[in-house]
Amino acid sequence: MTATHKPNLAGMSLAKLRALFVEFAEKPFRAEQVLKWIHQRGVVDIDAMTDISKNLREKLKQSTVIELPKILEDYKSKDGSRKWIVQVASGSRVEMVFIPEAGRGTLCISSQAGCSLDCSFCATGKQGFNSNLTIAEIIGQLWWANYHLGVFEEKMERRVSNVVMMGMGEPLLNFDNVMDALNIMMDDCAYGLSKRKVTISTSGVVPAIDRLKDYTDASLAISLHAPNDELRSKIMPINNKYPIKELLRSAQSYMDSLSDKRVPVIEYTLIAGVNDHRQHARDLAVLLKQFPCKINLIPFNPFSLSDYRQPSSTSVSNFRQILQKAGYTVTVRTTRGDDIGAACGQLVGDVEDQTRRSDRHKRRHAAGEASKKDGVKVLASTDNLAVTADRL
Repeated sequence: MTATHKPNLAGMSLAKLRALFVEFAEKPFRAEQVLKWIHQRGVVDIDAMTDISKNLREKLKQSTVIELPKILEDYKSKDGSRKWIVQVASGSRVEMVFIPEAGRGTLCISSQAGCSLDCSFCATGKQGFNSNLTIAEIIGQLWWANYHLGVFEEKMERRVSNVVMMGMGEPLLNFDNVMDALNIMMDDCAYGLSKRKVTISTSGVVPAIDRLKDYTDASLAISLHAPNDELRSKIMPINNKYPIKELLRSAQSYMDSLSDKRVPVIEYTLIAGVNDHRQHARDLAVLLKQFPCKINLIPFNPFSLSDYRQPSSTSVSNFRQILQKAGYTVTVRTTRGDDIGAACGQLVGDVEDQTRRSDRHKRRHAAGEASKKDGVKVLASTDNLAVTADRL
Protein backbone atom coordinates (compact mmCIF):
# COMPACT_ATOMS: atom_id res chain seq x y z
CA MET A 1 0.00 0.00 0.00
CA THR A 2 1.55 3.31 -1.05
CA ALA A 3 1.44 6.37 1.18
CA THR A 4 -0.93 8.16 -1.18
CA HIS A 5 -3.46 5.35 -0.82
CA LYS A 6 -3.28 5.01 2.94
CA PRO A 7 -6.44 6.02 4.83
CA ASN A 8 -6.25 9.62 6.03
CA LEU A 9 -7.36 9.62 9.67
CA ALA A 10 -8.00 13.38 9.53
CA GLY A 11 -10.89 12.85 7.13
CA MET A 12 -12.52 9.81 8.72
CA SER A 13 -15.82 10.00 10.57
CA LEU A 14 -16.40 8.06 13.77
CA ALA A 15 -18.20 5.29 11.86
CA LYS A 16 -15.34 4.94 9.37
CA LEU A 17 -12.74 4.94 12.12
CA ARG A 18 -14.62 2.21 13.97
CA ALA A 19 -14.71 0.11 10.81
CA LEU A 20 -10.98 0.66 10.37
CA PHE A 21 -10.19 -0.54 13.88
CA VAL A 22 -12.37 -3.61 13.36
CA GLU A 23 -10.18 -4.37 10.34
CA PHE A 24 -7.17 -4.00 12.65
CA ALA A 25 -8.79 -6.45 15.13
CA GLU A 26 -8.87 -3.63 17.68
CA LYS A 27 -11.61 -2.45 19.99
CA PRO A 28 -14.01 0.05 18.33
CA PHE A 29 -13.51 2.55 21.20
CA ARG A 30 -10.09 3.30 19.73
CA ALA A 31 -12.00 5.34 17.14
CA GLU A 32 -13.26 7.75 19.78
CA GLN A 33 -9.73 8.13 21.12
CA VAL A 34 -8.23 8.97 17.73
CA LEU A 35 -11.08 11.33 16.84
CA LYS A 36 -10.56 13.25 20.09
CA TRP A 37 -6.79 13.41 19.65
CA ILE A 38 -7.06 14.93 16.17
CA HIS A 39 -10.10 17.18 16.42
CA GLN A 40 -10.32 18.13 20.10
CA ARG A 41 -6.65 18.26 21.04
CA GLY A 42 -5.22 19.15 17.64
CA VAL A 43 -2.69 16.29 17.72
CA VAL A 44 -1.58 14.98 14.32
CA ASP A 45 1.48 13.06 15.53
CA ILE A 46 0.45 9.45 16.14
CA ASP A 47 3.34 8.96 18.57
CA ALA A 48 1.82 11.67 20.80
CA MET A 49 -1.42 9.70 21.25
CA THR A 50 -0.27 8.35 24.59
CA ASP A 51 -3.39 6.42 25.65
CA ILE A 52 -2.96 4.14 22.63
CA SER A 53 -0.56 1.22 22.93
CA LYS A 54 2.81 1.49 21.26
CA ASN A 55 2.07 -1.54 19.05
CA LEU A 56 -1.14 0.05 17.76
CA ARG A 57 0.61 3.35 17.18
CA GLU A 58 3.20 1.56 15.06
CA LYS A 59 0.44 -0.16 13.12
CA LEU A 60 -1.28 3.18 12.52
CA LYS A 61 1.95 4.81 11.36
CA GLN A 62 2.54 2.00 8.88
CA SER A 63 -1.04 1.76 7.58
CA THR A 64 -2.51 5.28 7.80
CA VAL A 65 -1.63 8.95 7.52
CA ILE A 66 -2.84 12.18 9.10
CA GLU A 67 -2.70 14.83 6.39
CA LEU A 68 -4.27 18.28 6.43
CA PRO A 69 -4.28 20.96 3.74
CA LYS A 70 -1.57 23.62 3.97
CA ILE A 71 -2.13 27.17 5.19
CA LEU A 72 -0.24 29.57 2.94
CA GLU A 73 -1.46 32.99 4.07
CA ASP A 74 -3.25 34.46 7.08
CA TYR A 75 -4.92 37.85 6.55
CA LYS A 76 -6.42 39.94 9.34
CA SER A 77 -9.08 42.54 8.67
CA LYS A 78 -9.42 45.79 10.57
CA ASP A 79 -12.88 44.60 11.65
CA GLY A 80 -11.48 41.44 13.28
CA SER A 81 -12.28 39.03 10.46
CA ARG A 82 -9.57 36.64 9.28
CA LYS A 83 -9.03 34.98 5.94
CA TRP A 84 -6.76 32.01 5.36
CA ILE A 85 -5.46 30.84 1.99
CA VAL A 86 -5.48 27.04 1.93
CA GLN A 87 -3.56 24.93 -0.57
CA VAL A 88 -5.24 21.65 -1.49
CA ALA A 89 -3.87 18.52 -3.15
CA SER A 90 -4.96 19.54 -6.65
CA GLY A 91 -2.58 22.52 -6.46
CA SER A 92 -5.37 25.07 -6.25
CA ARG A 93 -5.74 27.53 -3.42
CA VAL A 94 -9.06 28.06 -1.70
CA GLU A 95 -10.14 30.50 0.96
CA MET A 96 -11.89 30.28 4.32
CA VAL A 97 -13.04 33.18 6.47
CA PHE A 98 -13.61 33.58 10.22
CA ILE A 99 -16.08 36.27 11.27
CA PRO A 100 -16.14 37.15 14.99
CA GLU A 101 -19.37 38.63 16.31
CA ALA A 102 -20.85 39.29 19.73
CA GLY A 103 -21.47 35.91 21.29
CA ARG A 104 -20.33 33.79 18.37
CA GLY A 105 -17.63 33.13 15.81
CA THR A 106 -18.61 31.98 12.34
CA LEU A 107 -16.30 30.08 10.00
CA CYS A 108 -17.14 30.16 6.29
CA ILE A 109 -15.75 26.97 4.73
CA SER A 110 -15.05 26.11 1.08
CA SER A 111 -16.13 22.79 -0.45
CA GLN A 112 -14.64 23.02 -3.95
CA ALA A 113 -11.68 24.57 -5.71
CA GLY A 114 -13.63 27.01 -7.82
CA CYS A 115 -17.26 26.48 -8.79
CA SER A 116 -18.98 25.10 -11.86
CA LEU A 117 -22.20 27.14 -11.50
CA ASP A 118 -21.00 30.59 -12.63
CA CYS A 119 -23.52 32.78 -10.81
CA SER A 120 -22.99 36.24 -12.27
CA PHE A 121 -22.60 38.06 -8.93
CA CYS A 122 -20.00 35.72 -7.39
CA ALA A 123 -16.24 36.05 -7.80
CA THR A 124 -15.65 32.34 -7.17
CA GLY A 125 -17.63 31.34 -10.26
CA LYS A 126 -15.43 33.55 -12.43
CA GLN A 127 -12.45 31.38 -11.45
CA GLY A 128 -13.84 28.30 -13.18
CA PHE A 129 -13.66 24.87 -11.56
CA ASN A 130 -10.83 22.52 -10.68
CA SER A 131 -11.82 19.87 -8.16
CA ASN A 132 -13.92 18.76 -5.23
CA LEU A 133 -12.19 19.06 -1.87
CA THR A 134 -11.59 15.85 0.05
CA ILE A 135 -13.14 15.26 3.46
CA ALA A 136 -9.82 16.07 5.12
CA GLU A 137 -9.51 19.29 3.10
CA ILE A 138 -12.98 20.39 4.21
CA ILE A 139 -12.72 19.46 7.89
CA GLY A 140 -9.09 20.58 7.83
CA GLN A 141 -10.28 24.17 7.44
CA LEU A 142 -12.07 23.92 10.78
CA TRP A 143 -9.00 22.24 12.32
CA TRP A 144 -6.72 25.05 11.14
CA ALA A 145 -9.12 27.76 12.32
CA ASN A 146 -9.14 26.22 15.78
CA TYR A 147 -5.34 25.96 15.68
CA HIS A 148 -4.84 29.60 14.72
CA LEU A 149 -7.47 30.79 17.20
CA GLY A 150 -5.65 28.97 20.01
CA VAL A 151 -8.48 26.54 20.75
CA PHE A 152 -6.26 23.47 21.05
CA GLU A 153 -4.05 25.23 23.58
CA GLU A 154 -7.07 26.71 25.39
CA LYS A 155 -5.63 30.18 24.87
CA MET A 156 -8.33 31.37 22.51
CA GLU A 157 -9.81 34.84 22.52
CA ARG A 158 -12.45 33.60 20.10
CA ARG A 159 -13.58 30.17 18.98
CA VAL A 160 -15.66 28.75 16.13
CA SER A 161 -19.24 28.34 17.30
CA ASN A 162 -20.91 28.31 13.88
CA VAL A 163 -19.92 26.84 10.53
CA VAL A 164 -21.45 27.87 7.22
CA MET A 165 -20.74 25.99 4.01
CA MET A 166 -20.78 29.25 2.08
CA GLY A 167 -17.19 29.50 0.90
CA MET A 168 -15.91 28.59 -2.54
CA GLY A 169 -17.96 26.02 -4.44
CA GLU A 170 -21.43 24.47 -4.35
CA PRO A 171 -21.47 22.09 -1.35
CA LEU A 172 -24.11 19.76 -2.75
CA LEU A 173 -22.05 19.10 -5.88
CA ASN A 174 -19.48 17.54 -3.53
CA PHE A 175 -22.18 15.70 -1.65
CA ASP A 176 -20.49 12.67 -0.10
CA ASN A 177 -17.40 14.49 1.13
CA VAL A 178 -19.42 17.37 2.55
CA MET A 179 -21.79 15.01 4.37
CA ASP A 180 -18.89 13.16 6.01
CA ALA A 181 -17.26 16.45 6.99
CA LEU A 182 -20.54 17.66 8.54
CA ASN A 183 -20.74 14.45 10.57
CA ILE A 184 -17.28 15.13 12.01
CA MET A 185 -18.16 18.76 12.78
CA MET A 186 -21.24 17.69 14.77
CA ASP A 187 -19.73 14.62 16.45
CA ASP A 188 -19.33 15.02 20.23
CA CYS A 189 -15.95 13.26 20.00
CA ALA A 190 -14.77 15.88 17.51
CA TYR A 191 -16.04 19.48 17.37
CA GLY A 192 -19.49 18.92 18.88
CA LEU A 193 -21.19 21.70 16.91
CA SER A 194 -24.97 21.96 17.14
CA LYS A 195 -27.11 21.02 14.13
CA ARG A 196 -28.57 24.52 14.41
CA LYS A 197 -25.12 26.06 14.05
CA VAL A 198 -23.92 24.16 10.99
CA THR A 199 -25.47 25.48 7.79
CA ILE A 200 -25.36 24.16 4.23
CA SER A 201 -25.84 26.89 1.64
CA THR A 202 -26.94 25.73 -1.80
CA SER A 203 -27.74 27.42 -5.09
CA GLY A 204 -30.44 24.83 -5.63
CA VAL A 205 -29.18 21.37 -6.60
CA VAL A 206 -32.61 19.82 -6.16
CA PRO A 207 -31.72 16.10 -6.40
CA ALA A 208 -29.07 16.56 -3.71
CA ILE A 209 -31.45 18.50 -1.43
CA ASP A 210 -33.88 15.60 -1.80
CA ARG A 211 -31.15 13.27 -0.46
CA LEU A 212 -30.15 15.41 2.53
CA LYS A 213 -32.60 13.96 5.06
CA ASP A 214 -30.90 10.56 4.79
CA TYR A 215 -27.48 11.98 5.70
CA THR A 216 -27.72 15.01 7.97
CA ASP A 217 -29.94 17.31 10.00
CA ALA A 218 -27.84 20.45 9.51
CA SER A 219 -29.50 23.80 8.88
CA LEU A 220 -30.22 24.94 5.34
CA ALA A 221 -29.75 28.21 3.45
CA ILE A 222 -31.08 28.75 -0.07
CA SER A 223 -29.26 31.14 -2.41
CA LEU A 224 -32.30 32.58 -4.20
CA HIS A 225 -31.36 36.13 -5.27
CA ALA A 226 -34.41 36.71 -7.49
CA PRO A 227 -38.20 36.60 -7.08
CA ASN A 228 -38.98 34.92 -10.41
CA ASP A 229 -37.55 32.33 -12.79
CA GLU A 230 -36.83 34.76 -15.64
CA LEU A 231 -34.53 36.94 -13.60
CA ARG A 232 -33.01 34.10 -11.60
CA SER A 233 -32.11 32.13 -14.73
CA LYS A 234 -30.22 35.12 -16.09
CA ILE A 235 -28.08 35.65 -13.01
CA MET A 236 -27.99 32.01 -11.84
CA PRO A 237 -27.81 29.51 -14.74
CA ILE A 238 -28.67 26.58 -12.44
CA ASN A 239 -32.25 27.88 -12.37
CA ASN A 240 -32.70 26.74 -15.98
CA LYS A 241 -32.39 23.16 -14.72
CA TYR A 242 -34.00 23.49 -11.30
CA PRO A 243 -36.57 26.33 -11.29
CA ILE A 244 -37.76 28.08 -8.15
CA LYS A 245 -40.93 26.00 -7.63
CA GLU A 246 -38.92 22.76 -7.58
CA LEU A 247 -36.25 24.31 -5.36
CA LEU A 248 -38.73 25.48 -2.74
CA ARG A 249 -40.57 22.14 -2.81
CA SER A 250 -37.32 20.27 -2.22
CA ALA A 251 -36.19 22.60 0.56
CA GLN A 252 -39.55 22.37 2.32
CA SER A 253 -39.45 18.59 2.14
CA TYR A 254 -36.07 18.59 3.87
CA MET A 255 -37.20 21.00 6.58
CA ASP A 256 -40.31 18.86 7.19
CA SER A 257 -38.02 15.87 7.83
CA LEU A 258 -36.27 17.57 10.76
CA SER A 259 -37.31 16.83 14.33
CA ASP A 260 -37.48 20.48 15.39
CA LYS A 261 -39.14 23.60 14.01
CA ARG A 262 -36.26 25.21 12.19
CA VAL A 263 -36.87 27.21 9.04
CA PRO A 264 -34.43 27.75 6.16
CA VAL A 265 -32.71 31.03 5.44
CA ILE A 266 -33.33 32.66 2.07
CA GLU A 267 -30.19 34.45 0.89
CA TYR A 268 -30.79 37.36 -1.43
CA THR A 269 -27.89 39.40 -2.81
CA LEU A 270 -29.07 42.91 -3.66
CA ILE A 271 -27.51 44.20 -6.90
CA ALA A 272 -28.10 47.80 -7.90
CA GLY A 273 -30.47 48.07 -10.85
CA VAL A 274 -30.83 44.30 -11.22
CA ASN A 275 -32.89 42.86 -8.39
CA ASP A 276 -33.13 45.59 -5.74
CA HIS A 277 -36.29 47.47 -6.71
CA ARG A 278 -39.30 47.71 -4.45
CA GLN A 279 -41.38 45.62 -6.83
CA HIS A 280 -38.81 42.83 -6.56
CA ALA A 281 -39.35 42.90 -2.79
CA ARG A 282 -43.12 42.75 -3.23
CA ASP A 283 -42.78 39.86 -5.66
CA LEU A 284 -40.47 38.05 -3.24
CA ALA A 285 -42.98 38.47 -0.42
CA VAL A 286 -45.68 36.86 -2.57
CA LEU A 287 -43.37 34.07 -3.77
CA LEU A 288 -42.47 33.00 -0.23
CA LYS A 289 -45.96 33.43 1.27
CA GLN A 290 -46.42 29.66 1.71
CA PHE A 291 -42.76 28.99 2.52
CA PRO A 292 -41.83 29.59 6.18
CA CYS A 293 -38.36 31.12 6.23
CA LYS A 294 -36.05 33.88 7.37
CA ILE A 295 -34.59 36.25 4.79
CA ASN A 296 -30.99 37.45 4.78
CA LEU A 297 -30.33 40.41 2.49
CA ILE A 298 -26.74 40.71 1.27
CA PRO A 299 -25.63 43.97 -0.36
CA PHE A 300 -23.49 43.07 -3.37
CA ASN A 301 -19.75 43.24 -2.73
CA PRO A 302 -17.79 44.41 -5.81
CA PHE A 303 -14.94 42.41 -7.35
CA SER A 304 -12.64 43.00 -10.30
CA LEU A 305 -14.40 40.97 -13.01
CA SER A 306 -17.87 42.36 -12.36
CA ASP A 307 -19.62 45.51 -13.53
CA TYR A 308 -22.34 45.14 -10.91
CA ARG A 309 -22.72 47.88 -8.31
CA GLN A 310 -23.61 47.93 -4.65
CA PRO A 311 -27.20 48.94 -3.90
CA SER A 312 -27.80 52.24 -2.17
CA SER A 313 -28.61 52.23 1.52
CA THR A 314 -32.05 53.55 0.60
CA SER A 315 -32.69 50.58 -1.70
CA VAL A 316 -31.61 48.13 1.01
CA SER A 317 -33.79 49.86 3.60
CA ASN A 318 -36.85 49.96 1.32
CA PHE A 319 -36.42 46.31 0.38
CA ARG A 320 -36.17 45.25 4.01
CA GLN A 321 -39.15 47.33 5.11
CA ILE A 322 -41.42 45.87 2.44
CA LEU A 323 -40.54 42.34 3.51
CA GLN A 324 -40.90 43.14 7.20
CA LYS A 325 -44.33 44.68 6.64
CA ALA A 326 -45.28 41.44 4.87
CA GLY A 327 -44.44 39.57 8.09
CA TYR A 328 -40.96 38.20 7.38
CA THR A 329 -37.99 38.11 9.72
CA VAL A 330 -35.33 39.99 7.75
CA THR A 331 -31.68 40.63 8.47
CA VAL A 332 -29.17 42.59 6.44
CA ARG A 333 -25.74 41.00 6.34
CA THR A 334 -23.08 43.45 7.44
CA THR A 335 -20.16 43.58 5.05
CA ARG A 336 -17.17 42.12 6.86
CA GLY A 337 -13.59 41.61 5.71
CA ASP A 338 -13.90 43.50 2.43
CA ASP A 339 -10.48 45.10 3.04
CA ILE A 340 -8.92 41.61 2.71
CA GLY A 341 -11.25 40.36 -0.06
CA ALA A 342 -13.15 38.20 2.41
CA ALA A 343 -16.66 39.61 2.06
CA CYS A 344 -19.54 37.52 0.78
CA GLY A 345 -19.12 36.79 -2.93
CA GLN A 346 -15.48 37.94 -3.03
CA LEU A 347 -13.66 34.64 -2.42
CA VAL A 348 -11.47 33.83 -5.39
CA GLY A 349 -8.46 31.81 -4.26
CA ASP A 350 -6.18 30.60 -7.03
CA VAL A 351 -7.87 27.87 -9.05
CA GLU A 352 -6.20 25.66 -11.61
CA ASP A 353 -9.22 26.08 -13.88
CA GLN A 354 -10.13 23.04 -15.97
CA THR A 355 -13.05 24.80 -17.67
CA ARG A 356 -11.19 27.80 -19.17
CA ARG A 357 -14.08 29.90 -17.91
CA SER A 358 -11.76 32.24 -16.02
CA ASP A 359 -9.93 33.13 -19.24
CA ARG A 360 -13.21 33.89 -21.00
CA HIS A 361 -14.34 36.18 -18.18
CA LYS A 362 -11.02 37.99 -18.14
CA ARG A 363 -11.15 38.56 -21.92
CA ARG A 364 -14.76 39.78 -21.70
CA HIS A 365 -13.93 42.12 -18.84
CA ALA A 366 -10.86 43.49 -20.63
CA ALA A 367 -12.95 44.14 -23.74
CA GLY A 368 -15.52 45.98 -21.66
CA GLU A 369 -12.87 48.15 -20.00
CA ALA A 370 -11.36 49.00 -23.38
CA SER A 371 -14.78 49.97 -24.73
CA LYS A 372 -15.38 52.25 -21.75
CA LYS A 373 -12.18 54.13 -22.59
CA ASP A 374 -13.47 54.55 -26.15
CA GLY A 375 -16.81 55.81 -24.89
CA VAL A 376 -18.70 52.73 -26.08
CA LYS A 377 -21.27 51.08 -23.79
CA VAL A 378 -21.04 47.27 -23.80
CA LEU A 379 -24.28 45.69 -22.61
CA ALA A 380 -23.98 42.79 -20.26
CA SER A 381 -26.61 40.06 -20.28
CA THR A 382 -28.27 41.53 -17.19
CA ASP A 383 -28.27 45.20 -18.15
CA ASN A 384 -31.90 44.96 -19.24
CA LEU A 385 -33.14 43.29 -16.05
CA ALA A 386 -33.84 46.38 -13.98
CA VAL A 387 -37.41 47.50 -13.54
CA THR A 388 -37.73 50.67 -15.58
CA ALA A 389 -40.76 51.99 -13.69
CA ASP A 390 -41.11 51.02 -10.04
CA ARG A 391 -44.79 50.10 -9.70
CA LEU A 392 -46.60 51.60 -6.70
